[in-house]
Amino acid sequence: MDDRQARSGKSGNRTISQLIGEGARVLPQKSHGWFRTWFRKVWRVRGGGLYALGFAGFFIIFEVASLGEDLAGVGSLFNGQAISFLVEVVIDSFKNTLKALMWPVYVVQLAPPWGAIALGLAFIAFTRYLKRPVEKWLFRDESTDNHQGP
Repeated sequence: MDDRQARSGKSGNRTISQLIGEGARVLPQKSHGWFRTWFRKVWRVRGGGLYALGFAGFFIIFEVASLGEDLAGVGSLFNGQAISFLVEVVIDSFKNTLKALMWPVYVVQLAPPWGAIALGLAFIAFTRYLKRPVEKWLFRDESTDNHQGP
């Protein structure tokens, strides 16, 4: 029981600031788990290789950029356009998913032909050096044969 609770005589009721403070301490731990769970699903669906990693990375980049644009339009919520705003957010997320599916095209277009060469080298380096550590992090609480492909 902290000092405020002791002074007020209330041990079960917490103030909003206490709840927010508690959430701020717990959120980084939980968000790591949420991200890992999401990335594990992406990893499995996209084949568990460089493509899956690229998809997840580009999706996050596109979503963060889109979030900035969406926050600029948050004023429309107060103008009675809440449904329109939410529909735009969902459509933007869908477009970001489609763009992230095509991430190798963005890499190749960076500086032809060097983008294609870099993509090839990244595939070799990823397979040799990064795939096992990523899988070890993703599936550390599962048996190793659960995440292997068919």
